[in-house]
Amino acid sequence: MMPTFVPNPDCSDQLGSAGSTVRSLSPGRYGKWPRNAVLYSSTIDRVVIIDDYSTARGGATALAVLSAKLFRGLDIAVTYICGDDGANTELAALGVSIVPLNSRDLVNAERAKAFVSGIHNVLAVRMIATWIRANDTPNTTYHVHGWSKILSPAIFKALVSVARRCVVHAHDFFTACPNGAFFDYQAQEICLRRPLGVSCIATACDKRNYSHKLWRVARGSNLVRLLRNQADFGKIVLLHEKMASFFLRAGYPAERLTTIRNPIAPLSTERVEAEANDEFVFIGRLDEEKGVEDAVAATRRAGAKLCVIGDGPLMERVAMSGDHVRTVGWQSQAEMGKTIRQASALLMPSRYPEPFGLVAIEAAGSGVPVIMSRGAFLAEEMESAGIALSCDTTNERAFADTLTTFRKMPKHDVRRMSERAFQLSPNFASTHEEWRDALLAQYHSLISTNVMPGPSDAVMKQGALS
Repeated sequence: MMPTFVPNPDCSDQLGSAGSTVRSLSPGRYGKWPRNAVLYSSTIDRVVIIDDYSTARGGATALAVLSAKLFRGLDIAVTYICGDDGANTELAALGVSIVPLNSRDLVNAERAKAFVSGIHNVLAVRMIATWIRANDTPNTTYHVHGWSKILSPAIFKALVSVARRCVVHAHDFFTACPNGAFFDYQAQEICLRRPLGVSCIATACDKRNYSHKLWRVARGSNLVRLLRNQADFGKIVLLHEKMASFFLRAGYPAERLTTIRNPIAPLSTERVEAEANDEFVFIGRLDEEKGVEDAVAATRRAGAKLCVIGDGPLMERVAMSGDHVRTVGWQSQAEMGKTIRQASALLMPSRYPEPFGLVAIEAAGSGVPVIMSRGAFLAEEMESAGIALSCDTTNERAFADTLTTFRKMPKHDVRRMSERAFQLSPNFASTHEEWRDALLAQYHSLISTNVMPGPSDAVMKQGALS
């Protein structure tokens, strides 16, 4: 039984069309889960977190690690099963039991080995199955955050015996789309084909070549067999309500989908005076799909400066793209907080349907307005709230014109935009505690001692807990 949502009396249309999503009519405000963390935690023996990595290399692992820390804060026993060497001393110090596979990710593994293990990693199956046989209890829950870099879809074979107590987090589109993005890298356009349908299989959409696409088809078919077609598995957790239509197209039934928005912490606790700055900033992985080259081209055309925070395959190209660009590499949260104090706006020009865009809300929460791709799922909400501008960021002229329009805005208008962003950004995501409690509510709904409490600790009020 799913947790009961408490309607916002100010909203007349809250129920989403798929899964357990709840939204209000106010732009950027959405329903959140009632909080009863103490009751939920008291009925859970252990949470088993499963991810490719034990140390953060991207959003999925960062959130997997964060969840472990938050659960330990409630004294919930946590086991962290990972594909790498498990060398996270911070988790170990918190009493998290770490079970590592000690494997390399597919990019760094021997090519022939990666070809096979990427589709079906037998060692990962054996490791997880062995742990379950030795340690599982009726009130142990399982949460898969990432599998595409090391563990492979094979892990769902090992999890089938505990499928009813297993939640799968869709931090990206790999659970639904063979190339993980619903994006045709060759045609440079969003893909509307049915995943693994005839048209999909026949289309050379992979960023490398068609033979690699066929490898992805084989892996995707294994995932369909072991996860999508296994109705016993618990919920697929989406990051944003708009992800649902993509998963429905991939064949997942609506009742298996639920939305829990990511937690945020602003990059700066003090408002960035965006109105006093004249440098745009890009934060993210320097890959083709993130659109960093579009940001470089548009700022050049607009005669603007760009600071690039991040690293990836395009780093060298971006670093040599002109005097208007400065690259600083990956930075810690604290370092980014200092760097963005010089930013007038954050650029998020993702070429594929950006499922969430956590960095956009983190920047907005610091008082930095956002200029983003019109296809980003957050674009409509953030623009309606007056804290962002959106455009076709793949069109260099349109993107540059939008940058120029923003730069010509009166300073008092930019300041108001910055102040709104600083004030309203929490409405687009969860706090750490809200996110933790939403996950615990999911786990609680799956275990045998399920007793559903009333919403005693919180009510819905314009999407915020009071």
